[in-house]
Amino acid sequence: MKIQREMVVPGPGQSFRLFSPSLRDHFYWHYHPEVELVYVEATAGIRHVGMHVSSYVESDLVLIGPNIPHLNFDYGLQTEYHQVVVQLKEDFLGSALVHTPELAAVERLFARAAFGLSFGGVVKQRVGAELKAMFSLPPFEQLMALLRIFYVLAEESGLALQLNEENTSVKLFLNDKIRMSSVYEYIHSRYDREPDVNEIAAQVHLSTAAFCRYFKRQTRMTFTDFVNQYRVGQAKTLLLQGRPVSAVAYEVGLESVSYFNKLFRRHAGENPSDFKKRHLGVNRI
Repeated sequence: MKIQREMVVPGPGQSFRLFSPSLRDHFYWHYHPEVELVYVEATAGIRHVGMHVSSYVESDLVLIGPNIPHLNFDYGLQTEYHQVVVQLKEDFLGSALVHTPELAAVERLFARAAFGLSFGGVVKQRVGAELKAMFSLPPFEQLMALLRIFYVLAEESGLALQLNEENTSVKLFLNDKIRMSSVYEYIHSRYDREPDVNEIAAQVHLSTAAFCRYFKRQTRMTFTDFVNQYRVGQAKTLLLQGRPVSAVAYEVGLESVSYFNKLFRRHAGENPSDFKKRHLGVNRI
């Protein structure tokens, strides 16, 4: 599957689209000219925006600029989740962003969205709750609520994590003839064994050396590092289901618990037992 352009159609009488997609079984590597705000509540998942690849735990709030390729945030999720997505044109208010001083901060926020922005902490929880509440509002109140949300994000944009160092709009990806979906699907099906870089290189018709260069250019990490990060992401989901650390290590393809602990600490910043304790509590370890 090549990168796809998503056609965004706002609801009747509306200037934006508000919906709750569910695509966990689909690798949807796509782009669109619209700005997108995504809020997802899940045990753990993958965040792939432009060239940035990382994982999130419990929830994620990301603002994505126009034409930035991104993967659906629910791809491969094994547990229950809830997702809210807002899509809108940059000029959904006509020229108001340019000519209304009160909206100047929002205009700057949209400009920074070209790099992808991830919000955390209190603002993530507040905006997430407000996005979920929008479904019960009539269209005009939804618009007012959305403007308030963008104003809050603009005020907190200095604390947001910028996901890409440069603009990664789709023009940088259109000439890419390699199917990243094939790579993802291969890793997803083999992470619990031992993914073979030679095998996936052959599948996408590259030499191993050429594939390694390509993969690092696309994801800013080596194939091995990416597989290990993917394993840690899957391990988080399993740990939050209450599985023992030793069992989780085996389920993500690592027979050595000590190596699993080292790998988890490298990618997550803490031991798997500490991660589990922090999220589930002492009595559930």
